[in-house]
Amino acid sequence: MLVAAAVCPCPPLLVPEVAAGAGPELDAARNACLDALGVLAAARPDLLIVAGPAARDGLVPFPAGSAGSFAGFGVDLTVRLGGTPAASAAPEQRLPASLAVGAWLLERARWDGAPAEGLGVGEPLSTDRCLRAGAELADRAERVALLVMGDGSACRTVKAPGYLDERAEAFDAEAARALGAADAAALGALDETLAYELKVSGRAPWQVLAGAAGGADLDGRLLYEDAPYGVGYVVATWS
Repeated sequence: MLVAAAVCPCPPLLVPEVAAGAGPELDAARNACLDALGVLAAARPDLLIVAGPAARDGLVPFPAGSAGSFAGFGVDLTVRLGGTPAASAAPEQRLPASLAVGAWLLERARWDGAPAEGLGVGEPLSTDRCLRAGAELADRAERVALLVMGDGSACRTVKAPGYLDERAEAFDAEAARALGAADAAALGALDETLAYELKVSGRAPWQVLAGAAGGADLDGRLLYEDAPYGVGYVVATWS
C-alpha cells in the first residue's frame, strides 16, 4: 500500500554543477525537494520507487544500484540509485535524466531508508495504463513510497522551451492544486492531448501516482510552485 509520496520537478538544472552560475535561482525548489524527501523518510517505507518521465515508450524498470550520468549536460557527475549496484543492473541500463535527478536528490538527502528502485514512464503512456501501473506498484510491498519526478508545462512564457501558450497557466494551476490536495481523481482526469501539446513531462508519472493512491486516504501538501524559465515546477507531499 502507498504510505507516502513526494512530487518533485526533474530539470537537470536542479543539480548545481549543471546549473553553474544559475544555481541559486532554484535554491527554493531544491530545499522544497529535500523537505519532501524528509516526509518519505518519516513514513518508514519498505520500498521506495522513483518514477519519472522517459523518452522510451511503456514502462522501464531500473533495479537498485542503476547508474545515471550528467555527462550529456557537460558535467562529469555520476549518480547511483540506492547506492550499491544490483547484480541485475546491466551496464546499458542508464537512468533517464529524470531518474538521475531523483537519484541525485536521494544522495543529497543522504537517503538510508528502504531500498530504492526506478521506473521510467514513457511520456505518451495512456492514462489507463498509468493508473494500472500505479496500482501494481502499490501492491509491491506492505509500505510503499513514491518519489515522483516530472515537470509541468514548458509554455509559460515566450522564452519557454515551448514558447507561450495561453492554456499553460490554467493547466499548471489545476495540476498543482491536485498535487497539493492529494486529489487522485483530478490527476487521473488530466487531459493527455493537452498535456502533450503543452510539453508537460509530468503528466504520466503523476497519473501513476494517482493509480497508486487508490484507497490510501493520504493528505497532500503543496511545498513549492513556480515557473522559472517558463516551465511549471511543483513540489508536493502525500502522507
